[in-house]
Amino acid sequence: MITAAFKALGDLLSRDFRSVLFKAIGLTLALFIAILVGVEILLSYLMVLSWPWAETLAAIGAGLVLLVAFFFMMAPVTAIFAGLFLDDIAGRVEARHYARDPAGTPLSGFRAVQTSLQFALLILVVNIAVLPLVFTGIGALALIVANAYLLSREFFEMIAMRHMAVDEARLLRRENTPRIFAAGFVPAVLSVIPVVNLVVPLFATSYFTHIFKQVRASSL
Repeated sequence: MITAAFKALGDLLSRDFRSVLFKAIGLTLALFIAILVGVEILLSYLMVLSWPWAETLAAIGAGLVLLVAFFFMMAPVTAIFAGLFLDDIAGRVEARHYARDPAGTPLSGFRAVQTSLQFALLILVVNIAVLPLVFTGIGALALIVANAYLLSREFFEMIAMRHMAVDEARLLRRENTPRIFAAGFVPAVLSVIPVVNLVVPLFATSYFTHIFKQVRASSL
């Protein structure tokens, strides 16, 4: 797991990955800016208060709500962008580190988008479910544990499906659940760190490509 993390970090910082890195960061920022602008416009229509101080408090409250929302939305966004960049990043990682192994077969565009959206919806539902725990003091821990499982499941299966049938990919994940779940804590923790979480989709793709190679080698 540690070896895979350092390899993924090296991949992320390499020249070959810079174009995809900048593209991913740009799309993530564009998405959140669009959400922010949309919410601000909506609030401008909904908030018609008679007292200036009340409007100020409402605006501050809305800003805090947005910050919390962004904190909880990062994992679903990561899941969505996984489908957009997975084949490109996984292909580069395999060519760089595993050139002697058979190359993976890119997922169909429909399959990649469908899987990403399904997982993003699941992650969003789980994140909303654990939201009340924030007020108990264990919210962040619950969020990280939930996302560790969900992100590891998504990324590992999508990487594995480049090399085997869907049923075989899921079986391989189930047979190695403790190891893959533990590996999921790395991207799960990174996804709640501001700024760093912008590169989690790319990091997680490279990271789980290495994890898949390790798991498959130990399963043969």
